[in-house]
Amino acid sequence: MKTFRIAILGAGYIATWHADAIRTTPGLDLVAVCDASSAAAQGFSSAYGIQCFTDLEELIAAGVCDAVHILTPPPLHHPLARRCLEAGLHVLVEKPAALSGRELDDMAAAADRSGRILGVCHNFLALPSYQRLKAARDAGLLGVVSAVQINWSLPLPPLRSGPYGIWLLADIRNLLLELGPHPFSFAVDLFGDIEIDHVSLGQWITLPGGARRPQSWRILARAGEVEITIALSLVETVDDRSVTLRGSSGLAQVDYAADTFVMSRDNTSELVINPLRKELGKAGAHLREALVNAARQALSLNQKSPYGLSFRNTIAAFYEGLRQDNPDSRFTIAQARKVIAAIESSLSLPPELVSAPGAPAVISQPRPGAAPKIMVIGGTGFIGRNLTRRLVARGHDVRVVSRGRSGPFDDLAGHVELSRVSLHDEDALCRAMEGMDCVFNLARSVDRTWTEALENDVATALRISRAARQAGVRRMVYTGTIASYDMSDPNRVINEDTVFGEMEERNLYARSKAECERRLLEAQSSEGVDVTIARPGIVLGPGGPLQHWGIGRWHGPGAVRLWGSGRNILPFVLADDVSDGLIAMMETPGIEGSSFNLIGDPMLTGRDYFDEIHRRLGARIHVTTSDPNMLWAADRLKHGLKRYVLRRKDVTGITRADWKSRCHLSRFDNAKARRVLNWNPESDRERFLIRSIVEPDLFGVDDGLGSPS
Repeated sequence: MKTFRIAILGAGYIATWHADAIRTTPGLDLVAVCDASSAAAQGFSSAYGIQCFTDLEELIAAGVCDAVHILTPPPLHHPLARRCLEAGLHVLVEKPAALSGRELDDMAAAADRSGRILGVCHNFLALPSYQRLKAARDAGLLGVVSAVQINWSLPLPPLRSGPYGIWLLADIRNLLLELGPHPFSFAVDLFGDIEIDHVSLGQWITLPGGARRPQSWRILARAGEVEITIALSLVETVDDRSVTLRGSSGLAQVDYAADTFVMSRDNTSELVINPLRKELGKAGAHLREALVNAARQALSLNQKSPYGLSFRNTIAAFYEGLRQDNPDSRFTIAQARKVIAAIESSLSLPPELVSAPGAPAVISQPRPGAAPKIMVIGGTGFIGRNLTRRLVARGHDVRVVSRGRSGPFDDLAGHVELSRVSLHDEDALCRAMEGMDCVFNLARSVDRTWTEALENDVATALRISRAARQAGVRRMVYTGTIASYDMSDPNRVINEDTVFGEMEERNLYARSKAECERRLLEAQSSEGVDVTIARPGIVLGPGGPLQHWGIGRWHGPGAVRLWGSGRNILPFVLADDVSDGLIAMMETPGIEGSSFNLIGDPMLTGRDYFDEIHRRLGARIHVTTSDPNMLWAADRLKHGLKRYVLRRKDVTGITRADWKSRCHLSRFDNAKARRVLNWNPESDRERFLIRSIVEPDLFGVDDGLGSPS
């Protein structure tokens, strides 16, 4: 069997799924990763024991691979694929393969010239359940198929809580280009070329800054005599990712999120036996699918989850096609061309065939000569957006460090300046901070190992501090986290004098933030700028997520498992109040080196919070409780299996006390912030509930139920 040496381009979220699939497929050897971010590339290479590159040309020159998987943001797919094909490498590119049919044609031409294969990862087409649906259709078990309904109903959190500067939200087109390949690839694989008749956009949401985006797409299409309906719903909805075929003899449905296949057919029994047999048949099919999936995932230690299995099968099929010199048609560029053509057709229908309200113009407030004196790093996040707007409301101009050219402040164009600067470039940071009086550092990294956290979080915080000192910044306000405290003792009252204690066996986020605080305070007397530290509680308010992981472990927007019993008061605080506290920390003299816990007055337990959501919004979320001891035991078991059975080098475990700490059992005293900062968080329970539950669009659908009872 020919072995293919594979490199991954892009070390983001999806790269782990590809890497794990490559590792488990015979005849494939994962040899390298390439990412422009050295920290991301090094962290990924360390986890998988492979070579690390930060430049594509260096990877190509090294000659270490036969094929690459392109897993970068979509705008880079076309140039990277073309370069890799020209270099004589086979290419498997994530969806969307390109941003237009023209780009795809150019990529296909490059593949033809090089004699290499270009494939597209439409991974759900490789699920066993979908293959069974096709087999039932082809065997005639459904009779003559007349219609298909393809659903993609899954919440898209960035629409409600950011980040807003990402490519996905930069244009309405990007939503369909990113999400459309999944349902369209099913339609094309089942029926070939499809013709778009009508597109309806709805459930519009206004992003910070005034831009409008649709949260539902209903696309009507045809393939010959078969009617095709594609529905995308991005609000906080129950997960329904399904393909339903309706024929003259039966109806079949695939849940491609769960990898289940259920078919219902007519029978010849009489009277009540007929519907009884029909329903028992469906019940038996559901039971069979549940048992098969549970056994498969248990025996594979969840390595064969539906999502993971879709990548395994896709990658295996792609490379088997290379070996046989007969590429699998599901993943060819010709198939992808039909998918992109259908998406482009949906996006270019004449106005009379598109139902969509006009988006309001963005209101800007130009003010030539504005000179920002305040910088917000992490200003496009939940708290950062709120802080920036509160600063502008108080008459300040703000410079926001952002990776994008646009974001949630388009309506404040004359007061908010976006600065594209790398947090790893100290000289660039220093130049960007020139003229600043105060810098708010709300940045945080998402890391998998302590080595990554030291590089991406701790070192970055110190780099920002040094740059601020060189630029003559008066003060930096750094946001830590209350998670650094040990909150496992219900008899404990925490204030700013409470020490964190031993941090080595704490969870990575809590440990990293605590280390940032310690080193920033040490540095301010020598090489860093004067710093004050804020530790917000569980922050609620407009722009925040429904599925807040500080409260519990979410299983979709309709179910949450609370950390602990849910009967203890949680350290909730409003986003507006956090911003007011941060601004006071900028303005109050003589508090250098001080820290402040920004926690609202004690009001609600976890159970209270969800009861109020039900009472005020009419949504009953399924709430269960958890035992932190059992969570710790399960975590230890998973840690051992991953480390010693799956040989994962990057896994870490946390202590029993850390699991109990997630329950927020200890109480907080916010007297210091009140006294020193003259900080007055919302103390009226009814007003707090209106501002934290009623005013935010928690479910992404303003259905008129959000008025106070």
